[in-house]
Amino acid sequence: MKKFLSDDFLLQTKTAKTLYHDFATQMPIIDYHCHLSPKDIAENRQFENITKIWLDGDHYKWRAMRTNGVSEYYCTGLASDYEKFMKWAETVPNTMRNPLYHWTHLELKNFFGIQKILSPTTAREIFEECNEKLSKPEFGTQGILQRMKVEVLCTTDDPTDSLEYHQKIADEPFGTKVFPTFRPDKVFGIENTEKFNAYLDKLSQVSGIEIRKFRHLQEALKDRIDFFHGLGCRLSDYGLEAVYAEDFKESEIKDIFRTVREGKQTKGKDVLKFRSALLVFLGEEYARKGWVQQFHLGAMRNNNSRMMELLGADAGFDSIGDFSIAHSLSKFLDNLDSNDRLAKTIIYNLHPKDNEVIATMLGNFNDGSVRGKIQFGSGWWFLDQKDGMEKQMNVLSNMGLLSCFVGMLTDSRSFLSYPRHEYFRRILCNLLGNDIENGELPNDMEWIGKMVQNICYGNAKEYFNF
Repeated sequence: MKKFLSDDFLLQTKTAKTLYHDFATQMPIIDYHCHLSPKDIAENRQFENITKIWLDGDHYKWRAMRTNGVSEYYCTGLASDYEKFMKWAETVPNTMRNPLYHWTHLELKNFFGIQKILSPTTAREIFEECNEKLSKPEFGTQGILQRMKVEVLCTTDDPTDSLEYHQKIADEPFGTKVFPTFRPDKVFGIENTEKFNAYLDKLSQVSGIEIRKFRHLQEALKDRIDFFHGLGCRLSDYGLEAVYAEDFKESEIKDIFRTVREGKQTKGKDVLKFRSALLVFLGEEYARKGWVQQFHLGAMRNNNSRMMELLGADAGFDSIGDFSIAHSLSKFLDNLDSNDRLAKTIIYNLHPKDNEVIATMLGNFNDGSVRGKIQFGSGWWFLDQKDGMEKQMNVLSNMGLLSCFVGMLTDSRSFLSYPRHEYFRRILCNLLGNDIENGELPNDMEWIGKMVQNICYGNAKEYFNF
């Protein structure tokens, strides 16, 4: 019987162990998509206790706690930090076979050197030990990133953001490069006239461009793209149900935009036409700047209207959606490619039924100009667990080139999430190690070891030009 969370955790063969320990572990981390706070990084925040750094904002844990019968009072409510931690400790033993069980104990081990199993009987001791270590200077946010060998980190930022904290980090470097990512989701919200116009007013203010016509919106977005670029941004990102690819005429978009700016409602195909036109415009701008565009597709968000009203978005009430993505994705990519304006692109899907759709779509638009130009993004959100990662890598291997894959990211709001890179690397090495020992791949450790290092680090460094 193997020991839980040993040095060979998830590594089933001798070859897998060699690949992981001799090749994967030494690689730095490029975390090219996360939701960490640039303010916390710039100010080198020292978290008051383990609850603050571990449970605040973590909707993965909140979902598990609710499922385990824990009141909202202990998730997002007014309970003390100690009470919230104790409720999480009560929940953890019931998360077995959920990735939270692995992540929880990897994080305790890697950050705090704690190898005890978290449960109600060990909770007080672990709470106190974590808090004692978190009080030390090396456990500030910058120290945590250095401890995890994070070479590059890309946050997720709205176009109207001042990026003042990114500027502060650039002026006071500490070892990890921190860059913004352009996330323009709010500018697509044309269906809510009041919110949309309020957002455009804010965009007008930060860009210095009065947005009265659609071309003014384009100019304002170009201004913000240039501003982001000046602070090292090389990626954009979207969180969409599916890519927009409705046919439109320029005259139609001008009329639709004018109607909304006059405070009138628009709906139906006009919404889709506007979004499609805006998506094409932004895609062309990203190509002009040499950026990478990312598409996170397939989430069905804010399903629980009562809790949305109470807590707002990103509180743990989203799920996998069942959207049709193939036709619109092909049409959008082809539109940009036909005009030689298709930027490097990463596509993440949330429904496993779409794995083969995405993997085969890549080959349609990989044109030889860039290695792995169109990427099948790593297992995302509900799929960033062992089974989801294996399926993503197996489909990519069968229908594309795993060797060109840019690897893992955290997609997290928690500074303690970096063991997810270790988790991914162990799973990758186990897949390849098993193939070698089964005689399905040659025992060429020099070549396959290099491939592992590229997937863990080298491919991302080359792809993003960091």
